[in-house]
Amino acid sequence: MPRVLLIIAVVMLTVYCVVEVAQSRGYRVRSMPRWLWAFAVICVPVVGPVAWLFLGRPHKQTRQLPRPGSAPDDDEDFLRGLR
Repeated sequence: MPRVLLIIAVVMLTVYCVVEVAQSRGYRVRSMPRWLWAFAVICVPVVGPVAWLFLGRPHKQTRQLPRPGSAPDDDEDFLRGLR
């Protein structure tokens, strides 16, 4: 039974990391290109996903809130998203 749980945990970690690599499209990943991370996560069972979690995930980008009292159409990022 413990062996089955370990296999399920490895599969779930791999699936989670594959989805996260796929969703990192607009972000800059660290250390290697995104396609190489996907290859490593899929082909190297435990080391690939753990390496992605600690070495490859993109940094969280903090979004700046507009200044108080400014209208949404003053924010260039907001206007760019409307197109």
